[in-house]
Amino acid sequence: MSDLRDAAMSTKAWPFEEARRLLKRYEKAPPEKGHVLFETGYGPSGLPHIGTFGEVLRTTMIRRAFEVISDIPTRLICFSDDLDGMRKVPGNVPNQEMMQEHLQKPLTSVPDPFGTHDSFGDHNNAMLRRFLDTFGFEYEFYSATEFYRSGKFDDVLLRAAERYDDVMKIMLKSLREERRQTYSIFLPIHPETGRVLYVPMKNVDAARGEITFDDEDGKEWTLPVTGGNVKLQWKPDFGARWAALGVDFEMYGKDHSTNTPIYDGICRVLGQRAPEHFTYELFLDDKGQKISKSSGNGISIDEWLTYASTESLSYFMYQKPKTAKRLFFDVIPRAMDEYHQQLRAYVAQDAKQRVNNPVYHIHNGEVPASDMVVPFSMLLNLASASSAEDKSQMWGFIGKYAPDASPETHPGLDAAAGYAVRYFNDFVKPTKVFRAPTDQERAALEDLAAALRSSDVALDQIARKNAASGSDDPLPETDYANEDFLQSIVFAVGKNHGFEPLRDWFKAIYEVLLGASQGPRFGGFIALYGVEESIALIEKGLAGKLG
Repeated sequence: MSDLRDAAMSTKAWPFEEARRLLKRYEKAPPEKGHVLFETGYGPSGLPHIGTFGEVLRTTMIRRAFEVISDIPTRLICFSDDLDGMRKVPGNVPNQEMMQEHLQKPLTSVPDPFGTHDSFGDHNNAMLRRFLDTFGFEYEFYSATEFYRSGKFDDVLLRAAERYDDVMKIMLKSLREERRQTYSIFLPIHPETGRVLYVPMKNVDAARGEITFDDEDGKEWTLPVTGGNVKLQWKPDFGARWAALGVDFEMYGKDHSTNTPIYDGICRVLGQRAPEHFTYELFLDDKGQKISKSSGNGISIDEWLTYASTESLSYFMYQKPKTAKRLFFDVIPRAMDEYHQQLRAYVAQDAKQRVNNPVYHIHNGEVPASDMVVPFSMLLNLASASSAEDKSQMWGFIGKYAPDASPETHPGLDAAAGYAVRYFNDFVKPTKVFRAPTDQERAALEDLAAALRSSDVALDQIARKNAASGSDDPLPETDYANEDFLQSIVFAVGKNHGFEPLRDWFKAIYEVLLGASQGPRFGGFIALYGVEESIALIEKGLAGKLG
């Protein structure tokens, strides 16, 4: 443990950098509340999206890193802002007309358009919790509706009324002149319509803890700020929530970063120390637009898990959180393969290297062994060449390539084979474009097929390549089960047919035989797919029967 803690105190891995910064918060004395509190926020105005998951995952990584370098207990709260008024109907939910009738009502007062929960807010909260539970997060769930109505927020709301002018002063600096005339930090919930009102205050009575205002019809109302009759505008709510809970750390997207001084200032005015922050860059869809839970662009968690493992998604989230990244289906294969590359590397690493390895943070130091004896990218090409409809067909090839592997002994590989079939059929197959070979490519492919049929032809191709390059390397042993030997054949044929640069030869193989401009190390593909099967694939490509 001492080696691990020593490594954690010097590593540049971002979870440990943030953990060390947070630890300095209590270098003089431990927190009076007895723990360090991490928080993440969720606005359930739409279905939870993958960015929400990423926020909880990354916060958890920092929390676990903190627990390595400190003995102070920790808690994580996932706070849902479900008392917010529904300003617009999300485009990706059913019963749109019914939803329109409930605009401006708190999300927990809007009927569930899916008909499965008491409200739309409850539905989205349940989805969020299901997603988080899928990944085994340890967290406490807080609902703003329950928080306001139960009285847990009353002390801070009364303090906000008492220090109303000071909080308003912070807010008014950030608003345009027109908005300043009607702005109030308090949003009353109409006693009759149940709608969240954006109206100016006629009076704030700090002594009585009450606000007075006119509703949209000009009728005057006086309501207590406590008991769920009133909620705070979202910016004041940030700071007030931090003050009420004693939050020590919260991360949020770059779009919030300009509001940090506002959140912090309000927290301080309400009598508490502002938390530490971490600002991450936003996720973008395939068109470079910010992903949004209301528009449903980008990838959902369920969609990612249809085509890849939970760990691959965690790996993607770990990478460069301060860099904007496209979050679309085409990033999945790379994430799968890189995750397993890091698993294999972890085995031989020392403590300093391990705390820099993403898989340490994905698995909280309990890193499993990889059973992916076939890369995911190779499985995709196998699915393409074999026209596999299910993973059992894939195992017919995998079993010959890796006789010791089976679905029972290699469950990760088995799951990946199923992911590959689904991913290929949904994303790769519709975009495949096969082309006919040029004369040069046809001659080379014919020679490649001949070399795969005959070891004499194969060795002759390698010898010719060696002679042309002036190499005196001995000829390799003939082994058609060895992917290095098979790769040497492919390489030699390309050289002997004058492909310059040689990548044009491999590009031709991929475009003629696999219908794509990029592909696997072809010797490895032949070893996996089978020599006879590869010969048949070449013959079909030459005959124009693959398109």
